[in-house]
Amino acid sequence: MITLKTSMGDIVIELDHEKAPKTCENFEQYVRDGHYDDTIFHRVITNFMIQGGGFTKEMEQKPTRDPIENEAKNGLKNTVGSIAMARTQAPHSASAQFFINVRDNVFLDHPGQDGWGYCVFGRVTDGMDVVDQIQLVDTTDRAGHSDVPANPILIEKAEISA
Repeated sequence: MITLKTSMGDIVIELDHEKAPKTCENFEQYVRDGHYDDTIFHRVITNFMIQGGGFTKEMEQKPTRDPIENEAKNGLKNTVGSIAMARTQAPHSASAQFFINVRDNVFLDHPGQDGWGYCVFGRVTDGMDVVDQIQLVDTTDRAGHSDVPANPILIEKAEISA
């Protein structure tokens, strides 16, 4: 389990090591390294998803390790409450950024629109009410990015819990 302590409340995530082992290992290493501490949810789209893990509240992008292999062909689906890796148009470009689905986004499932899809690696087990609050915040354009919460939503700390 991973707990994201946010400025709006806690979000508890259960990882699926069996179906997405490399992705879970990668995510947990970022948690152990403190990478997610003091980052923000920098992309929030109502009725789609909330994305975080890459930017400080000053909208400075954090450095990451090398990208990982896309494990989207694992049978897990981009359903409400699932957590998946964000990536560029390159299928194997995911590093630290993640998103939590706030609706069923079947078009993101393997094979998706590009033959790969987006790798789901866990699900929210507690704090979906917090996720729902976050998806409804006012957003703006900031530092060349769209859908940025007008008032930063901070991930104060991410920690591995029992």
